[in-house]
Amino acid sequence: MTNIVPDDRIEAIVKITEEMNWLRAVVSDGNGAIFELPGYAAAGMAGGHVAALTVTESIVAPYGSELMYLPDREPVLFNIAAGEFEKLHENPHAPGEPVFPVAVFNSPGYVITHVSAFREHSRARMLPLFSYGAAGWHRGQFRSAAIRVDAEPRQDLRRMKPTDVSAGVRAVRWRMPGNRLRQHLETCALRYGCPAGKNFFLGRYEAPLPTAKTCNARCLGCLSLQKKSGISCTQERIAFTPSPAEISEVALFHIGRVRRAVVSFGQGCEGEPLSAARVIEPAIRMIRSRTGRGTINLNTNASRPEAVGRLCDAGLDSIRVSMNSVRRECYEAYFRPRGYTFDNVLRSIDTALEKGKFVSINYLNSPGFTDTPEEAEAFFAFMAARPVRMIQWRNLNFDPLRYWKSMAAAAPLGAPMGMEVLIREVRRGFPKLKFGYFNPPKEKFGIERLTARCA
Repeated sequence: MTNIVPDDRIEAIVKITEEMNWLRAVVSDGNGAIFELPGYAAAGMAGGHVAALTVTESIVAPYGSELMYLPDREPVLFNIAAGEFEKLHENPHAPGEPVFPVAVFNSPGYVITHVSAFREHSRARMLPLFSYGAAGWHRGQFRSAAIRVDAEPRQDLRRMKPTDVSAGVRAVRWRMPGNRLRQHLETCALRYGCPAGKNFFLGRYEAPLPTAKTCNARCLGCLSLQKKSGISCTQERIAFTPSPAEISEVALFHIGRVRRAVVSFGQGCEGEPLSAARVIEPAIRMIRSRTGRGTINLNTNASRPEAVGRLCDAGLDSIRVSMNSVRRECYEAYFRPRGYTFDNVLRSIDTALEKGKFVSINYLNSPGFTDTPEEAEAFFAFMAARPVRMIQWRNLNFDPLRYWKSMAAAAPLGAPMGMEVLIREVRRGFPKLKFGYFNPPKEKFGIERLTARCA
């Protein structure tokens, strides 16, 4: 870290910061170099609320997390001497040197409690599709305002050595040389660094089965298709529909060599898998005609209840439904559905539950929205009406200010209670509910239910 004031002054400021348990502020210059800003504590925001960050309310930034600076924006920090928040357009210790906010994109399995505190310039460009967690510095380490919700190392980059992935790619290519889905997954693993794609070639955990070229939603934060939004896609969408034979070949290969294997339709590199139900249904039947092993999962927007019912009957084991909100107005403001309604989503969930399937909610959360009283009340009512088995807490990857504005325009929003409080209250209200991040194998469905009951 760079020291930019005399040593004696640094010592005094550090002592005050540690006594108050605040995280030290970090900012960036225009070249992306990150440095500590003496005299200031790190701050985070949730909706229109800003808070100084403390050590006890943060964790060491998880391995694999990425720090980034936010252009077209000014950091909001807590001025320790003045006892107030301050928006900075330049380094107070080096006048004329612009500074920019710093955010952290955490590794999978962590829920952010605050986003980086900043204010936009009048013509600020929209931020790329990441979550922008608040970050600070303490005793030689970056820290993140986050909560761990899943300890499984399924996407730990330390366990995904490039040489091992490349070796796996070559081996699988030899096993199924003409399979177009296998070829697509090579691109995911090698070009885009997709952890799910890497795990397939490494022979473990969950294998992705991208299938759908089209989608019946126009999500604000779509990862694979953006038109005239000013946002770059994080990866290209699959350009073909694999055949049932291609799908089943990949799935059966994975199930045959992985203990407690999971194979999943519905990935970030495709549209809505229910739009490809005509090939997914026979693929599931082909898999189940060969083996009863493995967990077949569907990640979906749940827009077509009749298709969900057919896939469940074909042999689907679990379904994960993506929702940013259980309030119709806020759901539709983000997903912007075409040809389906929020009621269709609820009917799909009910259908899967009636057929005895393991149902998870892929809850796309954003502090300052998800933890408002209105959202919490609606979520509790939703859970009371439907015995969903798991909540996968996922950070919403979207520009936070623009998201909050969109949600506030859709429905009333009160002052946030804090993500820590929300998660604690949900756990207290639904003690059988499992929290996590990854799709579990069916061998753990009953075990997880027992664990949740005893928690």
